[in-house]
Amino acid sequence: MNKLSKNLPILLRAFSYILFLCLNNSFKSLTLVAAQAVPVKVGVVLDMESIEGKIGLSSINMAIADFDAAHPQSKTRIVLHVRNCKHHDTVMAAAAVLDLLKNEQVVAIIGPDSSAATQFVINLGDKAQVPIISYSSTSPSLSPSQNPYFIRATHNDSSQVQPISALIQAFGWREIVPVYVGDEFGGGIIPYLADVLQEIGTRIPYRSIIPPSSTNDRIEAELYRLKSMSTRVFLVHMEASLGSRLFLKAKQLGMMSKEYVWIITNAMGNVLESLDPVVIESMQGVLGVKSYVARTRELEHFTFKWILKYQRVDSALSNVGMSIDGLRAYDATMALVRAIEEVGITKFTFIQGADNTTNNLSNDISDFGVSYFGPNLLHAVLRSSFKGLCDNFILVDGQLQSSIFQLINIWGSREKVISLWTPSSGLVKNLSSSANNNEYATMKTGLESIVWPGGLTNAPKGWVVSPDGRRLKIGVPMKIGFHQFVKVTQHPITNTTEVSGYCIDVFDAVMKKLPYSVPYDYIPYTEHAGEPTNRYDNLVSQVYLKNFDAVVGDITIRANRSFHVDFTLPYTKSGVVMVVAMKSNKNIRAWLFLKPLTRDLWIVAFCSFLFFAFVVWVLEHRINEDFRGPPAHQAGTSLYYSFSTLVFSHSYLNVFSNLTRFVVIVWVFVVLILTQSYTANLASLLTVEQLHPSVNNMKELINRGESVGFQEASFVEQFLINMNFNPLNLKSYNTTEQLHELLEKGTQKGGIAAAFDELPYVKVFLDEYRSKYTMLPPIHKTNGFGFVFPKDSPLTSDVSREVLIVTEGQEMIEIENKWFRGTELVDLGDSLSSNSLGLDSFWGLFTLAGAATLFALIVSLASFLKEHRSVWSDNSTSVRNRATTLMKIYDQRNHNSHTFKKSNLQDQNFPSTTSNSPYAQSPSSYLNSSERGFINYEGQSTPLSDIIHPDIGGLEKLEGAANEQVYI
Repeated sequence: MNKLSKNLPILLRAFSYILFLCLNNSFKSLTLVAAQAVPVKVGVVLDMESIEGKIGLSSINMAIADFDAAHPQSKTRIVLHVRNCKHHDTVMAAAAVLDLLKNEQVVAIIGPDSSAATQFVINLGDKAQVPIISYSSTSPSLSPSQNPYFIRATHNDSSQVQPISALIQAFGWREIVPVYVGDEFGGGIIPYLADVLQEIGTRIPYRSIIPPSSTNDRIEAELYRLKSMSTRVFLVHMEASLGSRLFLKAKQLGMMSKEYVWIITNAMGNVLESLDPVVIESMQGVLGVKSYVARTRELEHFTFKWILKYQRVDSALSNVGMSIDGLRAYDATMALVRAIEEVGITKFTFIQGADNTTNNLSNDISDFGVSYFGPNLLHAVLRSSFKGLCDNFILVDGQLQSSIFQLINIWGSREKVISLWTPSSGLVKNLSSSANNNEYATMKTGLESIVWPGGLTNAPKGWVVSPDGRRLKIGVPMKIGFHQFVKVTQHPITNTTEVSGYCIDVFDAVMKKLPYSVPYDYIPYTEHAGEPTNRYDNLVSQVYLKNFDAVVGDITIRANRSFHVDFTLPYTKSGVVMVVAMKSNKNIRAWLFLKPLTRDLWIVAFCSFLFFAFVVWVLEHRINEDFRGPPAHQAGTSLYYSFSTLVFSHSYLNVFSNLTRFVVIVWVFVVLILTQSYTANLASLLTVEQLHPSVNNMKELINRGESVGFQEASFVEQFLINMNFNPLNLKSYNTTEQLHELLEKGTQKGGIAAAFDELPYVKVFLDEYRSKYTMLPPIHKTNGFGFVFPKDSPLTSDVSREVLIVTEGQEMIEIENKWFRGTELVDLGDSLSSNSLGLDSFWGLFTLAGAATLFALIVSLASFLKEHRSVWSDNSTSVRNRATTLMKIYDQRNHNSHTFKKSNLQDQNFPSTTSNSPYAQSPSSYLNSSERGFINYEGQSTPLSDIIHPDIGGLEKLEGAANEQVYI
């Protein structure tokens, strides 16, 4: 049973072959019918010396045979006129097409099979109105819209740049070198490729162009050039005939080993089955793009028939398989023969042709006619719509539309599909996952496992540090001073150069964290016979001149330097700051108690106390005896009550209005916050601020014409000149000792009043002379120190990423403590900035207090007006008189207040017993129980209503009684 199952495929093939022979014999009876069909001439222009050309012709013949077998009653019979275009020669292709148009008068031409040859002959098709159908000319420069009689029965090359871009993006390769044939076909894809690579941030540092007729020596020379580059990702876009020679040479030169990445376009990917096994052996680990063709029963049946009819007969095809281009040839031919049958023409003729009787073999380019039925045939082909072997055959704008591509990996004797690419989903492992994925994916998760050149399973990084394996030369400056950053010394015993310093340690720490090894040596840079220098612009330019592979040191990232080199991310904070001497501030300390608050806040606080005093008086003077009396007494009491809240001693004076109590609570809260903030800030100033800077700002130096210092050869010199400093007042220094000496002398003794330098240098200086000098906040922003690499070096991004890791970790703190004696590189100028509290810190608090106070005033005023509405609603008097009356009433006691009622009751219950007292008799004694509401006025009991009625005369009586003993 097992033996039978093993032989079952062989038996099925034998049965199918016998069935095919039987059917072939049955169709012989129909040959007489076919003989009656009208012969239609169709030209074929292919490179019959190549495997691809032979496969294409066999597919064309099979398409015609299959159509005739399926349509035995067809009115037409295709007669092929094949012309050999050896080695894709454009001249031979043009001669062949001209011969077919003039001498054979073919109705259509299939081919040529190269873009360069097609570009040369499509104008002939337009002139003769003969459709030229190409199944393998993919160059974007061939435009069916510009050449209406050109039909591209395949995909445009520009459609595959997106899957190529997705593949490159998945592995993060930042540089790629295209290797392409130097003709219309090779160069047509490059603009589209450059655009998509620019979108993902991948550069094209070099374009390798190989002429179509290149010899092996020419190919070898170009490969040597590629080998000398640091980039190791190559995209090959050329025909299989030239590409095969390229890969054979690449393997011979050792360029199919580890660290290399090779990607082929579908120009080779679609014909891998037709390549020689030796070529496949040289392409191990290559990635490629290939048009996707679904495995169907029709395709398997076609492939089986092709093997029986051609592969076993033609020895040239014995070791190859059917390619995608062969399937395209079948579909293109089927579309043509179906269109010819659809037109239904009994006679295909040319009109306005030259007289061929005299010279039947003339190839005069202007001596051929125009196909009478060409336009009808063209439209019939363009309308074609059927299920082909590759996919649905539908032409849009004269060409097939791209849909799905395969990404393949060549290993062993066959290719392996590692992913599929769709326009909507990107990289997917299968079409079912594509249907469920709504996002465009460019991740490695959409790829199967890959075997890379050299048998590696880990993806190469795509570049090498040194193509020739040498160690990198890292330039370092020989500094005159500030050796904490970089120090170059000679070992006394070995006489070798030793490099150390903060910048060196940071660079070493960063390079150790790279996922790959980078060997390098430090090379000290000097300008004149080993003398130290601070001219860093010249040092940086050595990278651009390729004298150094990189530069490490206290190199500031500057815009003018970045035009020629690349900088990593900064590993230090920076900025130009001002260093000045400290001087005693004894005179200033006498007024230090004013500094915790700014002038604006002092003014607002003082005005707020006045306003609070006024509000308390308004709310209390009608009901509270403490706030009555002469105007000076009332003002003094109110102000005293207001300012006593500073020490919270206001409680000795009682307030009776609930509105006043509400305002006092809000105000005491404001005072509490204000006093606590003042106390804390004053304590801080008394503790810290023992000295103050001798200069406060840069404008002061400019106005006084003071001399200032800068580090020699620093960009700070030009910065100071731009800030309007007199160049004659600028002095340079190289060491911390020189800077200290210049500051100590001062301008009058030939020194400087201040120095301007970058933050890291100033911190080193202050670490040595901490008690004598101080640093004011940065006045100019810079980008810090960075490492220098050549323009577009792949090391730059990797080193920058590791710089972030190092600077965020504990290792950076240890390095700083090592070289700066524990002084962290933080902004020391913060402590010298103004510590005064401003209005911006309390405006919300004052706004809240003001709103509460206004609310109390409004409520109090509304209550008063309501109580005396009879006065302000009396239209018998003028508005001025009514207002005056209300003001006078408002200035009097409010006897309806419970405070006065309680006072009267106490006077009745506890009369005074001392007759000599000026207040021997309580005010209530003038009002007995039967005379409540009367006043003793001029010895008579007068009704109180007559006195306080809003009549001006009555009020005058009350005023007139002021000299008598009158109590209200």
